[in-house]
Order: sequence, then C-alpha cells, then structure tokens
Amino acid sequence: MSKIGMIFGISIMLSFYGGSSYYVGIKILKFLKLLFPQINVTVYVVIYGFFVLSLIFAFLPLPTTVKGIISGLGSYWMGILIYLLLFFLVADFMVILGKTLNIIPAPIPSTVHFSVSLAALLLTIGFVSYGIYNANQIKHVSYDIQTKETTSSTGMKIILISDLHLGAVGSEKRLENIVNEINNLNPDIVCIAGDIFNDDYTAIQKPDRAINLLKNITATYGVYGSLGNHDAGKTFNQMINFIERSNIKLLNDEFVIIDEKLVLFGRLDPSPIGGYGELKRKVITETIASLDTNMPIVVMDHTPSKIEQYGEEIDLLLAGHTHSGQIFPGNLITNAVFEVDYGHYQKDAASPHVVVTSGVGTWGMPMRVGSNNEIVSINLK
Repeated sequence: MSKIGMIFGISIMLSFYGGSSYYVGIKILKFLKLLFPQINVTVYVVIYGFFVLSLIFAFLPLPTTVKGIISGLGSYWMGILIYLLLFFLVADFMVILGKTLNIIPAPIPSTVHFSVSLAALLLTIGFVSYGIYNANQIKHVSYDIQTKETTSSTGMKIILISDLHLGAVGSEKRLENIVNEINNLNPDIVCIAGDIFNDDYTAIQKPDRAINLLKNITATYGVYGSLGNHDAGKTFNQMINFIERSNIKLLNDEFVIIDEKLVLFGRLDPSPIGGYGELKRKVITETIASLDTNMPIVVMDHTPSKIEQYGEEIDLLLAGHTHSGQIFPGNLITNAVFEVDYGHYQKDAASPHVVVTSGVGTWGMPMRVGSNNEIVSINLK
C-alpha cells in the first residue's frame, strides 16, 4: 500500500471514529440531561473525551505501565462504542418509523427519547457484559476428515488453534487454561495457524511465563506454527526468538514429513502488518506437486482468502484470522468477505477440506458475541 493510500485509509477511519464518537456522545448527554438537568457538561465532555481518546493514546510512546492501562481501557471502549452506536442507531430508526406511521406524536415527547435511549444503554450493557464473560470461556469443536482414497489413512488427531494474540487484553491470563485443555485432548500434532502475537512483542507482560506454558504442550509429533498478519513488524525478530524458545517448529512456506504419515505445510501470511523482514511469501505449487501423494497433505495458511489456489493435491487446509466476526454483527461482514469464514467446508469431492477456526483469543475488544474462543480437534480418517 502506498503512503498516500495509507494516509487516505487512516483519514477515513479517524473520520468515522470521530463521527461515531460524537454521535454517541451527544445521545448519552441528552439522556443524562433528562435524568440530571443540572449536569456539568464540561465534566461530562472531559470524561467522555478521555474514553474516546484512549484508543488513540494507546499508539503513543508512553511508559509501558501507562500504555498498558490505556490500551486496556481503549480495548474495552472499542466494544462498548460499537454497541452504543448500533443500538442508538436502531433506537433512532424506530423513533423515525414510529413518527412516520403516526404511532409516535409530533413533537416527540421527552419520555419517548428517554425510553429508547435507556433501552439502547441497557442492551449495550447486556451485550458487553455477556461478551466479556464469553471471551473468558473456551469451547471445543471436533471434525472428522476423510482423506482422499489415494492417501494412506493415518488415524491421526490434529489440534488446531489460532489467534492467540499474545499481548492483547486477557491473552496471557487464558494461556494456561488453553495449554491444559490441549493436553487433555492427547493430540498427535498441534497446529498454531498464525497470529500468535498481537502486533507488538513488547506488549506481552510476562514473556518467559508464556514461553514456559507453551513448552508444556505435549503432542506425539510436536507443535507446529505458521505466521499470521499480526506476527510481523518492528519486533519480528523478538517474535521469532519467542517461538523458537517455546519449542514451536515454525514453517515459513516450508513443509515437514511427520513419521512418514503426513505432510504438513506452513505458509507465510500474504499481508503481514509491518512485514517479515527478508521473508516473502512464495509460490509452493511445484513443491506440493512433487510430494509423495500417498501421504495426506495438510496446509496451515492463516488467512482463508483465495482458497481456490489449493487444488485436489491438498487434503486439508487449516486457517483462522476471521475470528468468525468476534462480535455480532461482525460475523455478517466476515461471512460476506470470505468464501468460508468459519467451520468445515469442502467445495466438492475433488477439493480439499477447509477448516477455519474462530481462534482461541481475541483481537481489539476482549469480547465474544456470536462467536467463541475455541480449540479444534481434527480426526483424520
């Protein structure tokens, strides 16, 4: 992306964020004025403005502790703002519709404004509270995958996770539970399909503890990983060192043959944020074509875009990235953008199986509404 394109994109996002924040701020202020007619507007603007700016302050070069607190606050605010905006817009639409149908008299009574605003606020509290609770739960999903008749049946169990987003709010807290849940499943192979990190390695508060936890994952043939779009940038070398110390075998457009039973490929993500240094995504078509087709071929590719690039020579594609929208109505967007944004998919009998996980962590707002943090078990038949 060119600098002009990047500046334009950032300008659009800031304009939308500013406009949305202003709209929500005015709606809340009007509601509070109905409750407290003597409210100090200046105090309200300062408090509300701090929440709004917390998302921007999080990108400033602040002391680590201060930055961590503000980043956490901004992450929660992101989810709160989304639902405030959604429900206030719905409330306004309902008022306009009621007025148009002569259900609501004109001028609109203050009791109507109060009631619809209260409903919007209560719905926001409900959705956000559930989202925070659900983001701290881990679900299990299982798929039985039949490999092609030309390959040898392995009976192997693959555990798939993605999107740990270490450094994000709550990511380190849930890591121990994730590792324990994986070990309880007695996997043959553990595949981590990208976004181990959350853009910035230094955001991890206790990296040594995280490394020791990941080293405790037990699998018959080991733990393998591929890089996601957030596993990149200025701290990329520190990320690689972390992965190596965690006993995770990283596959960068490379493959490994596991006990003559399985070929496992790991792809570089096509859109790393900040780049992978000298590493670039390769075309691996010829490499795959040269492999022994009597073994199932499994590919980890973090982003499930352009899945048509994988043909009948592939048995299984493992991906993440989408978070299944993470919070409603985000799932409507990911479903429209990706051919498959979640679950198990196979276009036809000659096409590879595709499994897209919603991930085991959260990005941005530490909430899950309409999706789950999950660990996926895949049984190859």
